[in-house]
Amino acid sequence: MKRSIIETILGAVVLFAAAGFITFAYSNSDLSTKGGYEVEARFNSVDGLTVGSDVRIGGVKIGSVSGQYIDPELYEAVVMLSIQENVMLPSDSEVAISSNGMLGGKYVKVTPGGSHDKVVAGGKFTNTKDVLSLEEMLGRVIFLVTDTDG
Repeated sequence: MKRSIIETILGAVVLFAAAGFITFAYSNSDLSTKGGYEVEARFNSVDGLTVGSDVRIGGVKIGSVSGQYIDPELYEAVVMLSIQENVMLPSDSEVAISSNGMLGGKYVKVTPGGSHDKVVAGGKFTNTKDVLSLEEMLGRVIFLVTDTDG
C-alpha cells in the first residue's frame, strides 16, 4: 500500500510539471494575433500560404495572415493581413510570398516603399508578387541546363 501512495504522488508531480511546461510554452509562443489593422493583398497564386502565416519586414514579424479567399469575378487569391497597430506601411510597399528555405513554410514578405501615403485599415496593397513554387524553379533550372541552343 505504501508503494502505491508514493507512485500516485510521483505521478501527480509529473502531471503538474507537464502542465507547467505546456503553460510556459504557450505563454511564450507567438501563436495569437495581437490585434492590429486589416489590409488586403491580391495574388494569382498563394501555394503553401496558410491562415496564421507570418507577415515580415526584414525577417521581423509584424503581423499574420488572417484569412484567404478567391475573388469569384477575377479568380484571384485574396489574402487578408493583420498588421500591428504601430507599423504604418507605405502604400507602394511590395508584398511577396516567400519561403523559409527549400522545404520551409511560406510567409508574406513586405518591402516598404517610399510613398508618404500609408495603407490604412481596410486598404489594399497593389504591388504584389506571386509565389514561385519549387516545381517551377526546378523546371526552369532543367530547361536552362538542357538548352543546347547557344
